[in-house]
Amino acid sequence: LAKILERKGGQDSESMISDAKYAFIAGALKETMVRSTEKRKSRSARIDDLLTNRFWGYPVFLLFMFLMFEATFVLGAYPQEWIEDGVSALSAWLGTELPEGAFRDMITDGVLGGVGAVLSFVPSILILYLFISLMEDSGYMARAAFLMDRIMHTFGLHGRSFIPMLMGFGCTVPAVMACRTIEDRRTRIITILITPFMSCTARLPLYILIIGAFFPDFAAPVLFCLYIFGIVMAAAAAKFLSSTVFPSQDIPFIIELPPYRMPGLKVIGMHAWSKCYGYLKKLGGIVLAASLVVWALGYFPRGTEGMTPAQQQENSYIGRISKAVDPVMEPLGFTWQMTAGLVTGLSAKELVVSTLGVLYPAEPGESNETLGSRLNVPPAAALAFMVFVLIYMPCISAFSAIAREAGIRYAAAQAAGSTFLAWLCAFAVFRIASCFI
Repeated sequence: LAKILERKGGQDSESMISDAKYAFIAGALKETMVRSTEKRKSRSARIDDLLTNRFWGYPVFLLFMFLMFEATFVLGAYPQEWIEDGVSALSAWLGTELPEGAFRDMITDGVLGGVGAVLSFVPSILILYLFISLMEDSGYMARAAFLMDRIMHTFGLHGRSFIPMLMGFGCTVPAVMACRTIEDRRTRIITILITPFMSCTARLPLYILIIGAFFPDFAAPVLFCLYIFGIVMAAAAAKFLSSTVFPSQDIPFIIELPPYRMPGLKVIGMHAWSKCYGYLKKLGGIVLAASLVVWALGYFPRGTEGMTPAQQQENSYIGRISKAVDPVMEPLGFTWQMTAGLVTGLSAKELVVSTLGVLYPAEPGESNETLGSRLNVPPAAALAFMVFVLIYMPCISAFSAIAREAGIRYAAAQAAGSTFLAWLCAFAVFRIASCFI
């Protein structure tokens, strides 16, 4: 039936059905609606005049995003510092109370060094979730999708694709699953493949760690640029896919704009906490287990008596594995510890910071020394490292979600393509940034 309609009507069936629906609605309104003499617009309409305006809507949206990242970094810095000091003090206390040996090292370096390094960023993640919940509950999320429809069409998509992409700032897995609401299969698959380019909260701890250590005077702008860079990469990937693998076609976009609501603080807090609670559960599960595995690989085999801690780590199992991959990463300015973080980050992106926390242990007696201050790399390499983590293969959970929703072939292609693209972008960033910083 759809093919018959398209052959007779000269356009795709979805557009014809949409036109018929709106023609019927227009006719019914013309026969029954009585126009009021009152010319004053409703409050929602007046707000929409600004937020969905083709000129003012985009600056307002970018301003909101910038404020979100500014609050995430600035407000989250205070509880982050408290948690870091608490973890450092607890680690120093256990280091003096527990007898010397493998068990003490496992607790102080494996558990507290790994999980504690990620735990300190929970307040920042909670703030980010608060802003995302505010957008969803107030009705602005749908307006953002409507606003971005014109731009998304440029890249072969439509505004509905922007909602999963925006959800990707929280977590890639539910964002990929949210693509089910996209009716068109071509658009749905493209959206699934580009969603991992959005910076999820699992990457946020690394951003805050490195930005706080290397770019403290430009914290919010650098963080904002990283998120924008992810969006630009997603748009470029969508344009490439829609021009080659999936030839572009015009797709009508219809979305119902819900009325504006004034969400209560309790509702927003409950939504944000429910999402953050899932993150905490991950800390107590996969991150803890993986931190202990990374610690064991870095602790064994034990070196000779005259070895320094750094030499022992380099000759450990994880040091040998990382050094085998290191020639590929050396042109990017990465150390073998950073390479190890990328390898473990394939399980969960939180493990990048966790691994660095284990492989860059604090010096004895330096309880107030932060992890960022222990990263002995040039600022250009640190910037390239953030870019690489932003783009390269998503975590195993996200990979599985992509395979379920789009197929294993597309998931494998996305993983390989994004990792290769990450290397190219990180190499370019490292070489260019080395000339200026």
